[in-house]
Amino acid sequence: MGTIDSAFLLERLVEGWRTGCFPSAAAAVGIHDNVIAEACTGEAPLPGQKPVDRHTRYDMASLSKILGPTMIALRALSDGTLSLTETVGDFFPDAPSDKQSITVFMLMTHTGGFTPAFRLDRRGIEREAAIREILMEPLIDKPGTKVPHYSCMGYILFAKMLEKRFGKPLNVLAEERVFKPLGMQETGYCPAEGTVCAATEIDPGSGQPIIGVVHDENARFLGGVSGNAGVFMPLADGIRFASALSKRMEGLVSPDVFNAAVTNYTPGQDEHRGLGFQMSGSPMNFMSTAVPPTAFGHTGFTGTSLMVEPETGLWVLLLSNRVYPTRESTALFPFRRKLNAEIWENLFA
Repeated sequence: MGTIDSAFLLERLVEGWRTGCFPSAAAAVGIHDNVIAEACTGEAPLPGQKPVDRHTRYDMASLSKILGPTMIALRALSDGTLSLTETVGDFFPDAPSDKQSITVFMLMTHTGGFTPAFRLDRRGIEREAAIREILMEPLIDKPGTKVPHYSCMGYILFAKMLEKRFGKPLNVLAEERVFKPLGMQETGYCPAEGTVCAATEIDPGSGQPIIGVVHDENARFLGGVSGNAGVFMPLADGIRFASALSKRMEGLVSPDVFNAAVTNYTPGQDEHRGLGFQMSGSPMNFMSTAVPPTAFGHTGFTGTSLMVEPETGLWVLLLSNRVYPTRESTALFPFRRKLNAEIWENLFA
């Protein structure tokens, strides 16, 4: 096995900063509990202010899907309080007929046929009507066709199903069932005023940067607590989460359920999907083609990602705010694939 160190990682992050991939970033690489490299670059909340450190919180965007709803569901599947065969109709008896038979499995693998996203705040509805609006939206594919359509709307619905099952809001469930058991003391939804959070996009309405408020418009419309986005997390807590995933969430998720979660249910498709997780192996996946197809993880629109390779225990965590000052920047995407490939090849090739 080869080696990398924090100097190697810092050099890569500085290069990403210099080439406009992000204004700031924090990253770590480890094998199980062993952190072998950790680095930060840039300043927060805004460039020119406080240097980023391992406690600077980043908007996780869609990485929230595995931090919150997915992990809550995997724990529930493990203790028998949730089943993959339960349907939308079991939770919402008045759902339209085309949504009634969509299962938990379909929602978690993004094969339920839901549209990827639409702006709830532009529908002229109150927050309480959001789930009804999602249920009334026409499907874009037949449920269960094994063709994944990555859907934020499906995960907003899925989180609401979890809330109905356990009688608690998503942020409380995540705190009780994920963050607290893993010792993630600085992670959560809706950070308190004064918390140091990296800025995201310039808000077109106010002309001010978004700081400490969720970037995703639908999650913002839903009050900052949503199944598709909303979690803020620093590198220090991300290391705890990544390490736990590399050890298959031992003690929190049963081995059978975890193995099922990191199985590829959509082979041959452009996206490879497990239960909540994106799987490696597809040509343009964020983990790179150098990484074995056993690897799994997720990304966030704001510039976050987590990759785990379970056979070796390797994990790579990258937190950034690539959407500041604008979401139009895409330089992060090839940078991230190259970084993941280089780390894997240096350590295991």
